[in-house]
Amino acid sequence: MTTRVLVTGISGYIGQHIGAELLRHGYEVVGTVRSTSKMEPTRAAIETVAPVDNLSFAEADLLSDTGWDEAMAGCTYVIHVASPFVMAEPKDEKELITPAVDGTKRVVQAAQRAGVKRLILTSSTVAIIAGKDNGRYGPDAWSDANAQIGAYSKSKTLAERAAWEINRDHAMELTVINPGGVFGPSLGAQPDSASVMMVSDLVNGKMPMIPDLALGMVDVRDVARLHITALTATQAAGQRFIAASEEPIELASLAATLKQAGYAKVPSRKAPKILLQLMSLFNGDVRGMLPLVGKRIYLDNTATFEVLGWQPTPVEESIKEMAASLSK
Repeated sequence: MTTRVLVTGISGYIGQHIGAELLRHGYEVVGTVRSTSKMEPTRAAIETVAPVDNLSFAEADLLSDTGWDEAMAGCTYVIHVASPFVMAEPKDEKELITPAVDGTKRVVQAAQRAGVKRLILTSSTVAIIAGKDNGRYGPDAWSDANAQIGAYSKSKTLAERAAWEINRDHAMELTVINPGGVFGPSLGAQPDSASVMMVSDLVNGKMPMIPDLALGMVDVRDVARLHITALTATQAAGQRFIAASEEPIELASLAATLKQAGYAKVPSRKAPKILLQLMSLFNGDVRGMLPLVGKRIYLDNTATFEVLGWQPTPVEESIKEMAASLSK
């Protein structure tokens, strides 16, 4: 009998790749979408890289109890990718935090009721490093949600903490993947990722200067493969795994790679921090990235290599394939 896996947020950038990887491995996939209108575009996107005979959809919203028990029926595993995302810092942080935290609780509790064996939560390195000083951090580190770390970082931190808390004394196994900046080809998802929007702005000339950002990075296909490996790896139960390069990679080096690949509109000038600080007063996008400007944080991804057997895709390859997919 084919093993059934529920994937929340399957219509998104990472979710589509996870769905495709599962289907290539012979799993039956049930993907949740907030609206039935997303079903066919998602199926068409995934079909470009994987067979879709074993793909079906269920309508379910992070802010509603409706549909979750039905969606979980017969599922051995759950991969919870869905999370609210906005590029600009919202006026009210609860716009992001409430659906992220309540939605995660809703999914975890539904999985527990359904007798799911293991749930994989897609978190982020911002739940580990946000607000931290320069240094090296591993899976045991946590961002301080009481500090001024921005709404998105706070939402990911509090949602992940809620998952661990709710599942503390439950038989269901919980594993968390914490990706860094995710790059690589888009299968046609609506932009729901900062990296997708950033690369799109770079190649289309909408970013006049390059902010001094450096991030641990990972290919979206690697993220998908790590999730699928984590489903069945015995040692993965109860663990967090950092899916990002150990060394932070500068946005300027990505821009240079794109420039060399022929994307003429990519800028080469760096944005002074004082300019970004001024712009942040009236630009929510800039305000959202400001806490990361000038930071150089290293990540301990040892367990990801040792337990999940990660073989990283070169970042240059990821960024060029991402740009090509966004230029179609």
